[in-house]
Amino acid sequence: MKYTISNDVFELNPEIKFGILIGHNIKNSDATAEDEERLRNAEDKMRQEIKAEQLRDLHNIALYRDVMMKSGINPNKYPPSVEAMFKRIIKGGQLPAINALVDLCNAVSVENALSLGGHDMRDIHDDLEVRFSRKGDVFLPFGAQEYEEVPENELVFTSGNTVQTLKWVWRQSELGKLTLDSCDVFFQLVGFEYGEGTSLTNAMNEIEKLINERFNGKCVSYLVDINNPSVEFI
Repeated sequence: MKYTISNDVFELNPEIKFGILIGHNIKNSDATAEDEERLRNAEDKMRQEIKAEQLRDLHNIALYRDVMMKSGINPNKYPPSVEAMFKRIIKGGQLPAINALVDLCNAVSVENALSLGGHDMRDIHDDLEVRFSRKGDVFLPFGAQEYEEVPENELVFTSGNTVQTLKWVWRQSELGKLTLDSCDVFFQLVGFEYGEGTSLTNAMNEIEKLINERFNGKCVSYLVDINNPSVEFI
């Protein structure tokens, strides 16, 4: 299978980088007390260090919002998913406990203030691409049973003509949601710097560690950027 970033995306910001990890033979489970503790500690740390008025100025969030605005998406109406998570936490709420894989991915996302999506590969049947939507693209909202048509020229993440994430990093589809039965998972992380100490590298390392050690799976990883806009994987 191939994963590709359209050249149009790099015109919005040539520094966009996509960390891709493919986890195989993952053994997901209900969250343990230790799993939930990591998520709650990440939330507590974030509440202590970030005020509501600082949220949009966080490095990655500011850059996500800038890319969205340049692509024609209003980030005030459709905020990046990590920004929406942070708003909920800052207001005193908690992210829901779903299962170990989802909860720990959310913890890594909060720890690194980074957009991170996991997609069950059982629902992925065609090549993957980050691009602008075309006529015929469809989206299955979370919890829904009927597909919706997607307007043309909207920044999306797709498998063929099926949109996996709507409005770039705003909302994932019902297709690909991670359940207790998920064992082969495609992870997509979005950042703007790569190298030791950066949020993208740290988050990729943490996800790989979780796949190998917490979920007893196997992992391969790739960096996709303007210099390497396409990768193939099994």
